[in-house]
Amino acid sequence: MHLLNCNGRLVDSTQPVVQVADRSFRYGDGVFETMKIQNGTIHLADYHQQRLLSSLELLQINIPTNFTWQKLNDEIIDLCRQNQMLSLARIRLTVSSGNGGLFTTDGLNYIIESIALSENDIRYNEKGLFLGKYISCKKSMDAWANLKSNNFLPYVMATKFVKANLFDDCILLNTSGHIADTTIANIFMYKDGILATPSLDQGCVNGVMRQFLLEKMQANNIKVVEKPISIDDVASAEEVFLTNAIKGIRWVRQFENTFYTNELSKELYARFINPAKI
Repeated sequence: MHLLNCNGRLVDSTQPVVQVADRSFRYGDGVFETMKIQNGTIHLADYHQQRLLSSLELLQINIPTNFTWQKLNDEIIDLCRQNQMLSLARIRLTVSSGNGGLFTTDGLNYIIESIALSENDIRYNEKGLFLGKYISCKKSMDAWANLKSNNFLPYVMATKFVKANLFDDCILLNTSGHIADTTIANIFMYKDGILATPSLDQGCVNGVMRQFLLEKMQANNIKVVEKPISIDDVASAEEVFLTNAIKGIRWVRQFENTFYTNELSKELYARFINPAKI
């Protein structure tokens, strides 16, 4: 039997656990974290903790005194142990503002899921990705755009576009027509000796791997800038790669009619991802 954790209780994952009155179910009022656990350790745990707490604060979701990161960490470890996934797994923590109507809530709800991963899922991709461009929906450029919100409709529609057009992933644009991110990752580009990624005010998700790599690169005197990036910028880049907490770094081979190399992304993976087993 495969288990999940609902508000601190282990439950058969085939059983219904979300109530109709849950505000995340009704309104998308909540956030989620996607984490990787390997050999009993949650990778980038401090980054996930910081993002989760700041996200809940931004959404004005009251945090009960017993809802602590240490408690969540212990419950994640226990769930993976019960599901025999301590060696390697993807963890999804979903938090909602609780049950209630538009103006009321009875507190916070959360669900922890563990999903199996293989070593192939986390290795550097030797075969580069084929990247598309989704233009039917634009991301907002406000503070809420940086959240991993339970209201994830632009990304849901973009993943349908990816599947229908046989891409590996696709770029999402913001309301100014610049690049925000992709369906499951932040995006970096390299051109003329400068590495760049969309700044947070461009509507990208505040990715933990993005933040980790920015800090590592700046500490190692690797020039990287956060700025608005256009489609033309990406189309004329020498390298493009994607980052997230599960995959680390994945290089892009093709976007539209442009083909890229992967020397820098491979070096960054070797220096900052693989040695730490992140």
